Amino acid sequence: MKLRIILALTISTLLLAGCADTPDEDPSLLGGQTSTNGINDASTSGLNGSTGINGSEMGGSGMYGSGSNMYGSSGKNLGPEFSDPSNPLSKRTIYFMLDSSDVQPDFIPVIAAHVQYLIANPSQHITLEGHCDDRGSREYNIGLGEQRAKSVASMMKIQGVSESQISVVSYGEEKPAAMGNDESSWELNRRVEIVY
Repeated sequence: MKLRIILALTISTLLLAGCADTPDEDPSLLGGQTSTNGINDASTSGLNGSTGINGSEMGGSGMYGSGSNMYGSSGKNLGPEFSDPSNPLSKRTIYFMLDSSDVQPDFIPVIAAHVQYLIANPSQHITLEGHCDDRGSREYNIGLGEQRAKSVASMMKIQGVSESQISVVSYGEEKPAAMGNDESSWELNRRVEIVY
């Protein structure tokens, strides 16, 4: 069973990487806005080789605790596995690199756990909420947040989750998880939240 899951995740990752329909810096997402130095609004300055947040560093649950965010979204009628920190279902935030909608390998087991739960519970529905940091035009960030949510949705659908169980929404930079203009704040804001 575990071999099947690993194989499905590997195939999913390869399909997503090879079938991306828009590049990370798609000009249509920029809304025609570039800075005077020719770099789009969401520049890569300040990264300096940072690898970003991974599932083991942050636990994938965001700074507002597992299963909820600062806007009150929380799963109703979810079992105790969602509050057990050792269970991947307690992790409902997927973090992304700057200007990227590629799911990082550390978060693939988290997504796989939610896939298994959703397949086993077909009456459950989720909303995948895409978010960005504030370093880009509003239009660019809405587009990138949507691409991030769609990346997670695609992985889930490839693994067997029904399309009717998944909704996608992008908030762009409008609902930050952390306030601040530093890399640690930006890392927390580049995310998709899985809301039951």
